[in-house]
Amino acid sequence: MSNEKKNVGKMLLGTWDTKTVVGVAIGAALFAVLMNYGGIRVFTNTSLTTAMIVVPIVAGLFGPLPAALVAGLGNVLADLIGGWGFWFDWSIGNFVMGFFIGLLPLYGAKIEDGIFQVKHMIGYVICVLLGNVVGFGLVTPVLTVLFYSSELTITWAQAFTANLSNIIVQVVVGIPVLFLMAKRNAKKSNLSTED
Repeated sequence: MSNEKKNVGKMLLGTWDTKTVVGVAIGAALFAVLMNYGGIRVFTNTSLTTAMIVVPIVAGLFGPLPAALVAGLGNVLADLIGGWGFWFDWSIGNFVMGFFIGLLPLYGAKIEDGIFQVKHMIGYVICVLLGNVVGFGLVTPVLTVLFYSSELTITWAQAFTANLSNIIVQVVVGIPVLFLMAKRNAKKSNLSTED
């Protein structure tokens, strides 16, 4: 196996150590609490929520798989806290969305090393759009039919609202947060965000 394949695999899986495990656990718990108490209801069971900022933070620190786990497991915990039961269609949709958002290192954004330039911001926006559209516009509706044999009218409306609200939070708040994280890390390593 070539080094390039190993590097891509490592980027996708992240580095798993105690820090990552703790980060995922805290991120999932924070995601769950904010899904229930940190948002403004905009549609049936759909909110403009601050939970969506947890995903890019974890993505910037740990990579795609940890970000996906935070979003997926966080949604399961949010359902339990909210008393809604298990909605695995939405939890898996969140997992997919988190994975796309976590692809930062794949296109050169290295928040831990202080690297987050305009080209990385554009890549991040593309991944946010793809992650939300695939996660909630494709995966969630398909799983809603498979798991629950449900009518899709409400799911499509919820998916559209979730896409719009998630994208707003993840882009408008996510880009400045990732930029500031990179800037802080660049100062620690004596780099600039342009390096």
